[in-house]
Amino acid sequence: MNTLIGLLIIAIGSMGQSSSYVPINKIKEWSWENFWLTQGIFAWLVFPFLGALLANSFPELIEIYSSSPSAVLQAIGYGILWGIGGLTFGLSMRFLGIALGQSVALGTCAAFGTLIPSILSGDDLFSPKGLILLLAVSVTLTGIALVGFAGSLRAKNMSEEEQKKAIKDFALKKGLLIALFAGVMSACFNLGLTAGAPIKEAAINLGSNELFAQNPVTLLVTIGGFFTNLVYCLYMNRKNKTGGEIGRSSSKVLINNLLFCALAGLLWYSQFFGLGMGQSYFEPGSVMMAFSWSILMSLNIVFSNVWGIILKEWKGAGKKATFYLILGMAVLIFSLIIPNLFK
Repeated sequence: MNTLIGLLIIAIGSMGQSSSYVPINKIKEWSWENFWLTQGIFAWLVFPFLGALLANSFPELIEIYSSSPSAVLQAIGYGILWGIGGLTFGLSMRFLGIALGQSVALGTCAAFGTLIPSILSGDDLFSPKGLILLLAVSVTLTGIALVGFAGSLRAKNMSEEEQKKAIKDFALKKGLLIALFAGVMSACFNLGLTAGAPIKEAAINLGSNELFAQNPVTLLVTIGGFFTNLVYCLYMNRKNKTGGEIGRSSSKVLINNLLFCALAGLLWYSQFFGLGMGQSYFEPGSVMMAFSWSILMSLNIVFSNVWGIILKEWKGAGKKATFYLILGMAVLIFSLIIPNLFK
């Protein structure tokens, strides 16, 4: 029962993340770098800080971070690397297309984000527990590949003009390298959470509810990611001369954009808020705990495509593409229960 509760909580958070791009579509008149950084302030600073305060009071947070400065630096450092992965993720889709780009990047993120922390913690991947984890990750990658294949079939049904636009910058070798790089860097978020384990332990020792004990660690990782995105967005401001754009906005546009940026940030953060809560229901050191990162990635893909279906992005894709999409989503959902099949 605890495992099911944990899965449901992670699923709710994942549903929020997959919905986060909907409010972004309501943002008006601002360039990408300005609305991206604004929603990032909410997603990577404001709400993670509020989440950390649910775990411990502000003075306690200072004490927790002071107790393990090396863990703090590692978590922030991995967050900076994760931020690089997020920025290069878009490039992978530019050079490979959405289907192949997402499949390679998300598949790499799921695999590395799951397996590397297990290896670093000393787990033997050829032990019974390790083999179950490898099987579950393999099934996840299969599901991601099927969804990616469905996307490639959908692309074939695009108009000639849409195809030219989609493949204008197609570069297989360059695209694969960037997608692999983006996936590995994105997986650093989970490495940051793993590196911050002493902080989580200190939070619990100071009375934090285990449901929220990971939130202080998540804040450190997102701070690192915010730094990366801040540098890039300021560079884009200078390049595109959009630095004063927000200040020139009318009050109506400013209020509208701030509200939708805040909503997008809250929905995005919900995935990691839910991940921490969901993990508290899993047995420490279990396969389910080790596999939880892949669970989040799988559910993100499933719910993102559910939104795609609702918004009619798959309309006209054809029966074959729809079949592989549904099959891929079913495989991803099946992968969630694999660790419990071999207890």
